[in-house]
Amino acid sequence: MSSGWRPLASMRRRSSSSVASRIWFASLASTAVAPRMPRTSLGCWSLMSDNLSRSLRLMLVTDDRLLRGRDLVGLAEAAVRGGVTSVQLRLKQAGPRELLHLAGRLLDRLSVPVIVNDRSDVAAVAGIGVHLGPDDLPVALVRSILPAGALIGASVGTAAEAPNGAVASYWGVGPWRQTGTKSDAGPPLGIDGFRRISALAGGIPCVAIGGIRPEDVAAVRAAGAAGVALSSGLLAAERIEEAAGRYAEAWGAG
Repeated sequence: MSSGWRPLASMRRRSSSSVASRIWFASLASTAVAPRMPRTSLGCWSLMSDNLSRSLRLMLVTDDRLLRGRDLVGLAEAAVRGGVTSVQLRLKQAGPRELLHLAGRLLDRLSVPVIVNDRSDVAAVAGIGVHLGPDDLPVALVRSILPAGALIGASVGTAAEAPNGAVASYWGVGPWRQTGTKSDAGPPLGIDGFRRISALAGGIPCVAIGGIRPEDVAAVRAAGAAGVALSSGLLAAERIEEAAGRYAEAWGAG
């Protein structure tokens, strides 16, 4: 990231009377002791905001189990060559230091936005986006702490999980069909369920996720999706670049 926003200095300038801010700063301070990561990336905040519609079209969501010891950064590079337009760093077994290190490597090597799953502290230190689930910090709180233009996604599978107000940059709506990637995913939504949930978004872009195949993409796009998010559809493929190309071609033809 360039010389603009300095996360820790920014936090110090916030009101000391805010309990949430003090808790947040403690979290950031503990995370920031990780090795310094390169700052030569994308100017991520503005890039994500200015090119949101393009960035959401084809999102790779990483998964510990599907990586099977392979190099995450190399796989992400191959996926981007095939047409992936953003990468969500989702590694449930990784700690904040490892995530921060991987985020730095991804930023150095990729030409697309990088988003971290769950870890708002890592997002703040690295200057990247964050995707939040129903059990993570509230979207509104994270929005109040991160800089204007920060990309914040929210997982929404039911009406009850929908964030209040237009505080999320996008919703990840699913699962489209049954998936083994996310054990706590709710029942499949399909076309009708996706439309029902996305109708609650009030114009916020909705990305479909959960067991989506290339042959589903036309229906997903016709249902109003801004894009598709993929784990096994890419990471379980023998050739990830070719698999990404099939999804990109299907989206372009939709």
